[in-house]
Amino acid sequence: MAPTLIDLTHPVTTGMPVYPGDPEVELRPALTTATAGVNVLGLHLGSQSGTHVDAPYHVDVTWPTLDGLPLELFTGPAVVADLRGLEPRTGVTPQLLEPALESAAPGTILLLATGWPRHWGSDRYLAHPWLTPRSAEAIVAAGIRTVGVDALSIDPTPDPGPGDPAVAALLADLSDEHDPAAESTALAAHRILLGSRGGAVIAENLTDLTPLLDAQEAGRPIELSLFPLRLVAADGAPVRAVARLG
Repeated sequence: MAPTLIDLTHPVTTGMPVYPGDPEVELRPALTTATAGVNVLGLHLGSQSGTHVDAPYHVDVTWPTLDGLPLELFTGPAVVADLRGLEPRTGVTPQLLEPALESAAPGTILLLATGWPRHWGSDRYLAHPWLTPRSAEAIVAAGIRTVGVDALSIDPTPDPGPGDPAVAALLADLSDEHDPAAESTALAAHRILLGSRGGAVIAENLTDLTPLLDAQEAGRPIELSLFPLRLVAADGAPVRAVARLG
């Protein structure tokens, strides 16, 4: 069977879903052929917009920034954990990851298939399953330094209802991340994975991983590329996520 390329990237569009509190995405012409002889698009977006990767600096200013990470973290063989069918806001336990972790050699990219892309663009997208701290620790223990998920975050996302105190508390926590003495359990899975020795990366907002699960079931090897924009001193960046099925 000839290799197949699968695009796992959400299109970047004006008004696309973003994490609560992140910059809104806007695309509009900056120059046009009618006025300047060329078309140039103006972009306004955050480093965590759309399909993206997180660097360790995302949660701690003493940890590596995106441009300080080796390129090897952004590409390699992948295994997929089938987590479809979980209820909203379900914590993913180590037991649910065992089949994937048992087949993953150190350095393998672990993908978490929750099935949540079907809720993209709706409020339900924020009610995704999430990694428990024990699961994050099991991933680190398995020698995995790159994790991707087809959902908004690997940690629970607060419900951004009117005046929701959880959102305010989380945003306040994020704004205080420069304080090394601050103690918080916010973004626990992020901190465990990104704080692993040698650095790590997390990819979020991947599209439907069903084709990869089908390929894995059929015994086809999966190679993944998650190369980000080369932003200096950044916490993360959008990526063009592409899987190559052997």
